[in-house]
Amino acid sequence: MKEIRVSAPATVANVVCGFDCLGFALSAPNDEMLVRLIDEKTVRIINCDEYTLPTEPKKNVAGAALLSMLRAIDEDFGFEVEITKHIKPGSGIGSSSASAAGAVVAANHLLNQRFTKRELVEFAMDGEVVASGARHADNVAPCVFGGFTLVRSNHPLDIVELEFPPLFVTVVHPQIEVKTSDAREILKQKIALKDAVAQWSNVAALVAGLQKGDYQLIARSLEDRIIEPIRSILIPKFDEIKRESKAAGALGGGISGSGPSIFMLSETETTARAVENAMRDVYAATEIEFNIYVSPINASGVTIADN
Repeated sequence: MKEIRVSAPATVANVVCGFDCLGFALSAPNDEMLVRLIDEKTVRIINCDEYTLPTEPKKNVAGAALLSMLRAIDEDFGFEVEITKHIKPGSGIGSSSASAAGAVVAANHLLNQRFTKRELVEFAMDGEVVASGARHADNVAPCVFGGFTLVRSNHPLDIVELEFPPLFVTVVHPQIEVKTSDAREILKQKIALKDAVAQWSNVAALVAGLQKGDYQLIARSLEDRIIEPIRSILIPKFDEIKRESKAAGALGGGISGSGPSIFMLSETETTARAVENAMRDVYAATEIEFNIYVSPINASGVTIADN
């Protein structure tokens, strides 16, 4: 096999209380990537969209991830990557992780599954550094593994795949940009012990709720006392979106990644569609353009696309 096409999903990271450790994969939107083997130990990037992202490999998240993979291979070949992004950069739903994870998963198929999924996440994390300046796995882990993941540790990397009940996600993406690096800079460096304890309790309860399929426990656990109060000021109508979504039946939700996207979890697709309508009503009353996505949790992560 000389080339392969993959579909790399958007992801939600943090999941309210799980800053830098929890994440899950969406079923839409997805980036499309075509990766092929070439007879030179280098990486070539071809952009097939309007975002004009860097094509120099070390400045491109997919390129940096593939360069990391090539450093682990003592052979004279490389990769050429055609990227068509449908996940807008800076959207807060894992645009960079889709590129990084999609590239290494595709390359690994071309190499007859030489690397484990954990090793692929390691390579993709090197791509994330390009986007955010931090080597974190809360987006790339669910993108590679699918479903819900918990990153117990980055050093050494320890990823826990979580069981979860049927859940539907409604994501609204107001068309403003919040850079991950900027959103990290405004966070407090010290937090009160009582807030830390509350956060730990919510993360543990959320994981338990997912494992048990306890929707009400999931709803009670979707509370963030540390990150959301600060980052939400960057997102217009955040409080109103959250209030109206819960009124429409959502279990709860919050900022997706570093924003500006906002996600809400629902028990059924019917409720998720009602949440979609509530979100649309809020932003339709403003001059802010927006996109809304409704999907179940994606249990597969990056998949081989139909040619």
